[in-house]
Amino acid sequence: MSLLTAEELYGGYGGGDILNGVSMHVDAGEIVVIVGPNGAGKSTAMKALFGLVNVRSGRVTFRDEDITRLSPDRIVGRGVCYVPQEANVFPSLSVLENLEMGAFIRKDDYSAQIERVFELFPPLKEKRGQAAGTLSGGQRQMVAIGRALMLDPSVLMLDEPTAGLSPKFIDLIFERIQEVNASGVSILMVEQNARHALSLADRGYVLVLGANRHEDTGPNLLADREVAEMFLGG
Repeated sequence: MSLLTAEELYGGYGGGDILNGVSMHVDAGEIVVIVGPNGAGKSTAMKALFGLVNVRSGRVTFRDEDITRLSPDRIVGRGVCYVPQEANVFPSLSVLENLEMGAFIRKDDYSAQIERVFELFPPLKEKRGQAAGTLSGGQRQMVAIGRALMLDPSVLMLDEPTAGLSPKFIDLIFERIQEVNASGVSILMVEQNARHALSLADRGYVLVLGANRHEDTGPNLLADREVAEMFLGG
């Protein structure tokens, strides 16, 4: 069952199009990865799904409901959460306060969800009272993902979740993404570590110049000679 679907999206920022007919979907339980060269429109496509980019034509649906022109806060309310690459924590707030901010639309008791985030990311429990801006890059990424999980989303969208992280934290973040997925959350991810990401993916999309170039399972894309030579460094 497709949860989140984009059909023939055209759009961008201002007057010009960056997306030139992008189509993709995320099914229940999947990890889906978007890769491609710089300037391919990967992050723009993800932002379009979340209502952050002007979509000139095409359609975005979630559970068969048209959400193309909904605002991000209304999309979050449907069960889709987005973690941007940059400026993804409130640096002056503590770790705990950041997580509480993630539950801004919840009216119920979310203390159990905070504990689940701490179980997923044990370093955050130890630093729960520390300002997020003083954490390492990897720990800040844990806070950002944890805050998105506070709404118990059906789909979690991650824009370059391992960008700028040390190899140790890259492996840790990928492991935690798999754990989140195993708990029933579908994942859509833009990732610069394409080989690693595709090795975890159920399916992947390769974008070039704002359009689909390849779509296949993660293993098949890794084994594709053209994909490897043109987009994965040979």
